[in-house]
Amino acid sequence: MVPDNVKRIIREKGYKQGAIAERAGINEKTFSNMLNGRKIIADYDVVKILSALGVTPNELFGIDDRQQKSA
Repeated sequence: MVPDNVKRIIREKGYKQGAIAERAGINEKTFSNMLNGRKIIADYDVVKILSALGVTPNELFGIDDRQQKSA
């Protein structure tokens, strides 16, 4: 789920995968492996990716804030 959401956010925001990897301080090949399921994304990497993408944890994990607020 997280790799797919990261790829979707990168695509929607018009970012380059390599630029996000660099901003997150993750080797480009390692980042590619994370997004393609060849390497598990560690919790500490999630924090770096959130910052590099400029999104909230809810956005990354695909949680709709509007649904939670109306519940």
